Amino acid sequence: MKAVYFEKHGGPEVLKYGPFQDPAIGFNDVLVAVKACALNHLDIWARKGLPGVTIPMPHIPGSDISGVILDAGKGVKRFKKGDRVVVSPGQIPPTAPEVFESRDSYSPEFRIIGLQTQGGYAEKIAVDERWVVPVSGKYSFEEWASVPLASLTAYHMLVTRANLKPGERVLVHAAGSGIGSAAIQIAKFLGATVYTTVGDYKKVARAKKLGADEVILYKTKNFAEEIKELTHGLGVDVVFEHIGPETWQRNLLSLARGGRMVTCGATSGPKAEVDIRALYSRQLSLLGSYMGSFAEFLKVLELVESGHLSPTIDQVFGLKEAQEAHRRMESRQNFGKIVLKV
Repeated sequence: MKAVYFEKHGGPEVLKYGPFQDPAIGFNDVLVAVKACALNHLDIWARKGLPGVTIPMPHIPGSDISGVILDAGKGVKRFKKGDRVVVSPGQIPPTAPEVFESRDSYSPEFRIIGLQTQGGYAEKIAVDERWVVPVSGKYSFEEWASVPLASLTAYHMLVTRANLKPGERVLVHAAGSGIGSAAIQIAKFLGATVYTTVGDYKKVARAKKLGADEVILYKTKNFAEEIKELTHGLGVDVVFEHIGPETWQRNLLSLARGGRMVTCGATSGPKAEVDIRALYSRQLSLLGSYMGSFAEFLKVLELVESGHLSPTIDQVFGLKEAQEAHRRMESRQNFGKIVLKV
């Protein structure tokens, strides 16, 4: 098969396109003919190298996979050749105790496709049938591929971790990112008032179309000051954070008393400072979040099938154009998901 892979860590130039060994099919595996695979910042971190994470080399990145069933192991009962499917980005052994509590991503044995295992920048991938979900023809393969990791992460952050309630106010950073565009829609579905940030005025209309009530141009305005003005000094109940130290201090200033900040990423760096006095005196909560469970993934797909969560695509590239796709993501030009068509 053909695949995009890297043999060493570095910039987009380390991504190679060429022949790669076909995946072996286990007893309970399905072989998926990949039709599309969306990008995530996780792909960039994997390419650059993540401290403490063992990445198999040579490595195929890609966690957001859609396609059709090509073949199946002898133990597979749920699928047949030609079925349209998406792949859950998270994997966990069936005997792990967290499975029975739908707390998959809390397990030390939790693995992400395209990070600890080979991913979807390829013509084929073999996956245990437990992590494969049939989908309708309502959306294209490119649209389905834009859903899994970012939407699941946003759902886990807002619903499970932050427990966002109807009538609450939430600040979602980077409306143009894959996770930001999903979070806006999920927050509106939950009945919240949504404030969001964008870096380009051209993105304002698209952010409002997704459901944002107010859009702040963070490059020209201090978003913390804008939040205070827009909320009449109250602040927001929840900050949806995935940027890191670049926004950290102003996030805390944007929170109402008793507010909570939920974070899943660190695109601007891994370390930030906290004024502990402000933390306890204003009774703020800091919540870490790491993707989500398979049970939550099924709920996300229900939202998509019902039309409450619409795939948001920025641009589609061919598989061999992965280097260009990575450069676009790193430049922050995109609004929505960048997708590789296989």
